[in-house]
Amino acid sequence: MMNHMHPRMAHTYAGVDSHKDTHTIVFINCFQEKLGEITIGSAPSEFSTFIKRAKKFLQPNTTFAFGFEDVSAYGRAFVKYLVEKGYLVKHTNASKVAGERAGFNKTDSYDAECAARVLINQFDQLPDANPQDKYWVLSNLVTHRDSITKINIMVKNSLHAILAENYPHYKKFFCLITTDSALAFYETYPSPYLLENTPLEELALFLYQASKGRLSYPKAELILNTVKRDDVQKSKYQETRDFKVRLLVSQVRNNLNLLKAIDDEIEKILEHFEYPLTTMPAINSLTCAKLISEIGDINRFKNAAALAKYAGVAPFTYSSGMTAVQMANERGNRKLNQILYRIALSLVMKRGYDSPPLSPILYEYFQKKISEGKLRNQALKCVQRRLVNIIYGMMKYKRPYTEPEAKQPLKESA
Repeated sequence: MMNHMHPRMAHTYAGVDSHKDTHTIVFINCFQEKLGEITIGSAPSEFSTFIKRAKKFLQPNTTFAFGFEDVSAYGRAFVKYLVEKGYLVKHTNASKVAGERAGFNKTDSYDAECAARVLINQFDQLPDANPQDKYWVLSNLVTHRDSITKINIMVKNSLHAILAENYPHYKKFFCLITTDSALAFYETYPSPYLLENTPLEELALFLYQASKGRLSYPKAELILNTVKRDDVQKSKYQETRDFKVRLLVSQVRNNLNLLKAIDDEIEKILEHFEYPLTTMPAINSLTCAKLISEIGDINRFKNAAALAKYAGVAPFTYSSGMTAVQMANERGNRKLNQILYRIALSLVMKRGYDSPPLSPILYEYFQKKISEGKLRNQALKCVQRRLVNIIYGMMKYKRPYTEPEAKQPLKESA
């Protein structure tokens, strides 16, 4: 009589909780019984000795399967070592581990055990970890760009606040305070008292030079008339206030230069990928870079459904008795989910009364779902799921996007 072994029994499962200085690894068997744990330092010199120590937990007739919550930051070097040594490594992302933890006390040991449980329970759905250098470099660029963008938003908010006090109607001068002409103006004239006795001709020439010929007398006249009408007087410690404005302007300008430099570098690194994602409307180079940095090597996913689950786009069914309801999946990679949401929204939203949507076929699909009784967000979730299929195909087969013809004239939903 042949002995049929359940697929889960083929591995000894190891969940890894990675940190800057240490990695905690918990081993469990296919019945989710804890076998033991090891904590090692994060230096690569400790990885080889770890394998020797880990073998005492290896169950008979099994091989190791590792589950990492973090595969791109503190855990990356460890993942790379294990993959190069031929071990099976899966990515158990943070939201899945948090769901397994379900509010219990958070410790390194318990987090590692939860990662191992996720590894067992969702083994076929989890993507393989494949820490290729080009993906890591691109991901770091995108992450750093996001950090600078957030910092710049805070700096701009501070600048808005102080300008509103100095120039109550400053938005009449410049719609955006981040243009070259606006930054130059506020750096030279951080408060209105500095414009006293400034001839119209002098200010017009300054604006003409700062804007490279786009602004001149009309803008200068508007500024001087508005400042005179507002009649904001020089305040106590005005020089310190002016210093703050100039400091904020310098920070904004510096951040914008850094963002431009990162964007240029992203353009260069994208040349090393063969994913023609920018051929789709609504996907520019930056969005393309964000998609690649979150998805990684598309070959980690066996099909589009696996990518959809990873992105938290695939719905799950909640049933009780005779009732079954499909609900949105709040787990998965939330960053990737948000990227897909913004792309889907851009593709199906009309840009004006007479302007067609960027993707007529997806707009038609979106309207069809609404006509079936779905709410707007539910219909948009369906578009996201369809979008995953398209993006998966473009990345897997290196094919540029081609917009299919709509089967019927576009119609507005009732």
